[in-house]
Amino acid sequence: MDLRELRYFIAVYELGSISAAARRCYVAQPSISAAIQHLEAHLDTLLFSRHSKGVYPSDSAQRLYPLAKKLTGEAQAISQLFRNKPQPMPFSLGLMRSLGAERMSFLLKELIQSVESLELSLVNPEEPCDARIITPAYLREDERFQPIWLDRYLLALPAGHSLSLQEQVTLEELDNLPFIHRSPCDALESLQQELRHRKISFLTRANIRTIEYALGLVSAGVGAALAPDWPETRERKDIVLRPLVDVKLELEIGLAYPKKRAMEGPLDCLQGLCLRRWEEAGAPERAGG
Repeated sequence: MDLRELRYFIAVYELGSISAAARRCYVAQPSISAAIQHLEAHLDTLLFSRHSKGVYPSDSAQRLYPLAKKLTGEAQAISQLFRNKPQPMPFSLGLMRSLGAERMSFLLKELIQSVESLELSLVNPEEPCDARIITPAYLREDERFQPIWLDRYLLALPAGHSLSLQEQVTLEELDNLPFIHRSPCDALESLQQELRHRKISFLTRANIRTIEYALGLVSAGVGAALAPDWPETRERKDIVLRPLVDVKLELEIGLAYPKKRAMEGPLDCLQGLCLRRWEEAGAPERAGG
């Protein structure tokens, strides 16, 4: 059995898309399709069924996936066992709060897998570091900026709250609404500026720093909160997300790196990974800096 085909299969299974798997594996889509078809013929079973947005794994694919991960992992371990170990390559990355643990984990995993012997250190964005993931508001004059994600913010409400029965919420309905205040949050600051202009104010119930705690308090019925429209947020059953009328709350997040530093090694790889995510999201292209 071809390990390359198994790696292509794993990419399709994890991403749910032939095109996304091709981008991850840096090959053309027909190569991925041909590998899956050959694997299906070899195993005499259907692995995926197509739908409008990608592919669904079959029961056979679900049984094959853990075995394929084990085989490819063991093959990689064997290769590394007999390979001369290069010197560690240190790289420090500053991370702002509230980036989304799932998507950041995938980004960092891909960086670590792409740069051999990378020794990654995660620090606060205010500390000395090789690059930072921040919003443009905190960009320094000596840095360039590569967008990664465009986060859209919604109102998070406890399940069963009266406002959750509506399709959308007006700003006037936020007046005296029990609210979980999170700082720092640029989107929340923009909303509060608009509310002050309209003489509307929240009834603050808690002041915290992380989205995770904010959504936990929303779930507990303490109050509402502003939350990013991430897949993991949408999947929660204990809260309800609703758009706000007459205000567009978006936050661009990207990679900030020194203008005068050579684009090589981990930084060059990370910049490429960030650019790819920005393009995959369909966001408008923008040159770094």
